Amino acid sequence: MCCLRYADNKMDAEDMLQNAVIAIFSSLKTYDANKAPFSVWAYKVVVNAALQHIRKWRKNDYLTDSEASANNYPDQTETIYDKMSARELMDMVQRLPTGYRVVFNLYVMEGYKHHEIAEKLGISISTSKTQLFKARQMLKKQLELLFQNQ
Repeated sequence: MCCLRYADNKMDAEDMLQNAVIAIFSSLKTYDANKAPFSVWAYKVVVNAALQHIRKWRKNDYLTDSEASANNYPDQTETIYDKMSARELMDMVQRLPTGYRVVFNLYVMEGYKHHEIAEKLGISISTSKTQLFKARQMLKKQLELLFQNQ
């Protein structure tokens, strides 16, 4: 499920997961049970494998601050999150542009701070903040459209 949040499609998620499993087995010697439970350690390896895959294949998908601010997205104030399933939300997150999706997942789902995201992705803190803002705006717009049509 973690890889699906970061991937454009199921095939990319499978590639990410395969790389993660290889990384877990290759790094088992470095695992220290005194530092963290295995599940926490393995989850971090999976997230890092997903990010590595994105960096390798999607280098130019991050908007610069000026490009991001040049996009005009309508302000949506009404929320309708409680009416949808997790699968529907996952599908919407997967439709976000790669840069938006990655920052959204790292911030919202993984709990990273903007300075940590910026460091992990090699972007500025303001780019991380802008991409999170734009991702939320796009998700709100998708939600509005979805429930307008029902």
